Amino acid sequence: MSDRITLSGLKVRGHHGVFDFERRDGQDFVVDVVLELDLAPAAATDDVTDTVHYGELAGRLAEVIAGEPVNLIETLADRLVTVCLADGRVAAATVTVHKPQAPIPHEFADVAVTVRRTR
Repeated sequence: MSDRITLSGLKVRGHHGVFDFERRDGQDFVVDVVLELDLAPAAATDDVTDTVHYGELAGRLAEVIAGEPVNLIETLADRLVTVCLADGRVAAATVTVHKPQAPIPHEFADVAVTVRRTR
């Protein structure tokens, strides 16, 4: 599939992590999503109902990120990719979860997990 919708840099506060202080205090998570689907129907009709509404998708993803805490960003990424694949038009989805404030005792720029799922 060569058509894609990309949502980059969705920043939402969540309470995920293995440490008590991560769950108590929370931190910002940044999510990037790439959906692979046929965009020809939407291009032909010029109708948002013929594509994935990225604003609505962002809202559903934000609910998951801000919702029930998990220990691992791997688990969070899996939950988010499931949200992306809930729309039957999506053939594949790639989700990257960034945890830029991860509790690492060394200087670092980012920690991220990427998952890709297909139908």
